[in-house]
Amino acid sequence: MNITLHDKSLEVRLTAAAQKALAKRATPLVAEMELLFSCLLRKRVHFGEATDASTPVNDRLAVRFKPVMTRRCSVAEGGAAPPSESFPLENPRPYVPNWLAIDYRKGQWVGEFGYAE
Repeated sequence: MNITLHDKSLEVRLTAAAQKALAKRATPLVAEMELLFSCLLRKRVHFGEATDASTPVNDRLAVRFKPVMTRRCSVAEGGAAPPSESFPLENPRPYVPNWLAIDYRKGQWVGEFGYAE
């Protein structure tokens, strides 16, 4: 299914397991696509409860896009999460992904997003 997010078409792909798990939910699930700008780019999908700042896909699922930037870049920190903060993009459209894929495996929501068609 396709929705419009920040004036850009986003294809949302749900596996059969994800559709089944969503149907059992009493409240909508939010899939937050986080794009971290740092030494390198990192893509991550977080799942949580619905908020006003999200875009509905249907009555069980909503999405949002969240750009984040680290305060500093240090390879020495290894796996530690670097201090980061949200930052507004004047025009988020070029950074919004083309697709979001959601699955439900072993009781956990799993997601990924990308830019290639």
